[in-house]
Amino acid sequence: MEKLKKNETESSHISFALRQGQCPPVQINHTNIPQTESVKYLGIHFDKVLTWKDHVLTKRKQLEHKTREIKWLIDRHSPLSLENKIIIYKTVLIPVWTYGIELWRCASNCNIEIIQRYQSKILRILTNAPWYVKNHTLHSDLRVRIPYVREVYQERIALHRTTIASHPNPLMAPLLHLPTTRRLKRRWTLDGTH
Repeated sequence: MEKLKKNETESSHISFALRQGQCPPVQINHTNIPQTESVKYLGIHFDKVLTWKDHVLTKRKQLEHKTREIKWLIDRHSPLSLENKIIIYKTVLIPVWTYGIELWRCASNCNIEIIQRYQSKILRILTNAPWYVKNHTLHSDLRVRIPYVREVYQERIALHRTTIASHPNPLMAPLLHLPTTRRLKRRWTLDGTH
């Protein structure tokens, strides 16, 4: 059996804790591994106190980049119908900010609002709505209702819980129960209530 190859120069480690200070040095093959404040794993950015700020800000930058690429299709000069613009929004932009959203229950409200402000901005662009039109109107009065960011993640959390509950692997069942200790003062990831 072949051993797992590790690249010490491209590795980093992170300690999830509220306590200030440095973790004792971590070494692989007698090489010190640097400690970081945030780390990216499978496209999700984790910071050391799990505020999700780094992840949300990264997603916000990605959304700005994607919006610039497709702006000619969705702005007020576009000949596309509103229905087609909404389809573009749902297929190109929504997957960017919903990736890993099941874990956002730990995110603070101000970080979730970063994505919500983006969503309100893009709906205003899609509909060519003037400044005095309320965000609530943009969400509810479209022919196809666009749910708020908070509604999307609550729906995804419920779906995630259902998936775990029906999973054949018995090791998944304990994930549905609240932990007995909480070192980090954050809401539980699978808790669907606010």
